[in-house]
Amino acid sequence: MRRAPVSDLGLRTGAPAMFIVVVALALLVTSFPSHGQQPAKVYRIGWLGVGGPVPTNADPHDCPMKDPGWQAFREGLRERGYIGGQNLSIECRWTAGREEQAASIAAGLVSLRVDLIVAYGTALVRAAMQATNTIPIVMVAVIDPVGRGLVASLAHPGGNVTGLAYTAGVEIAGKRLQLLKEAVPKVSRVAVLAYAGGPPNPGYRRETEAAAQALDITPQFYEVRDPNEFEAAFGAMTKARAEALLVMPSPSFAFHAKRLVDLAARSRLPAVYPGSYHAEAGGLIVYGVNEPDIFRRLGLYLEKIFKGANPGDLPVEQPTKFDLIINLKTAKALGLTIPQSLLLQADEVIQ
Repeated sequence: MRRAPVSDLGLRTGAPAMFIVVVALALLVTSFPSHGQQPAKVYRIGWLGVGGPVPTNADPHDCPMKDPGWQAFREGLRERGYIGGQNLSIECRWTAGREEQAASIAAGLVSLRVDLIVAYGTALVRAAMQATNTIPIVMVAVIDPVGRGLVASLAHPGGNVTGLAYTAGVEIAGKRLQLLKEAVPKVSRVAVLAYAGGPPNPGYRRETEAAAQALDITPQFYEVRDPNEFEAAFGAMTKARAEALLVMPSPSFAFHAKRLVDLAARSRLPAVYPGSYHAEAGGLIVYGVNEPDIFRRLGLYLEKIFKGANPGDLPVEQPTKFDLIINLKTAKALGLTIPQSLLLQADEVIQ
């Protein structure tokens, strides 16, 4: 039987026809997965945080979309090809500033079998460690993770924890007190407000006392375990005739930034704060790590772990970029004139 020529099948003969046939076959083959081929993995992250600005519906499962750190975190992931709804899923949980809830929340994330947990602050990292010793934990906003027993060393963390630590030491305490002294040259008694509800940090008092002595300042220490104690603490400051305020770093203080700033204003206390939350709330002086830079770098850790790196082998990083923010509106309300020499040092001046 005579075979029909290619032209009888509705195709032109020659090289163009062969090209069409090859392309059609290639499309047909690639439209079906090969035997044993698996779909692209979707990585599931558990986000354990204090919440930042509370979501409008106050749902503890909602991600803190307006939080600058959260936005930088997502940007860092996108830069490395991890995109929500495509190859990434994030389960957000937050404590709303109540660290005693961290243990049960961390256990809930572990039960979801997430691939990795990002935990904010010492208490939340510790809660995640108690919930799992196998799921990788990437920490952020932790001061002195070695001294607090979270990692064996910065160079070789060991275990299932790594991430980014905040700088601790007399240098940071001294810098904040120095800025306060420049803004209020005659200050001699400074109230130091610390959060005592989480794991102890015995070094902070020693470091602050050393920095204060060098600046001829007498520190007055106040510790709170619950936001309900804020009012009493500020009342005690007034009674002790404190002339200014140093607020120590704490995830709880970040969550309650607006309340702390308002109490300082009501008590007529010039204050220096550790983070950007306090600047947004109207704090006089903020000196601390550039949080968007830190949170963006989290993506590097996640990428390495997703590609098979052991978290215990990834060195813990410390920040290299710090921001100084000064609020002139708050200064005016307190009757202060900020020296030009201090304004020139600022990364941002709020008018």
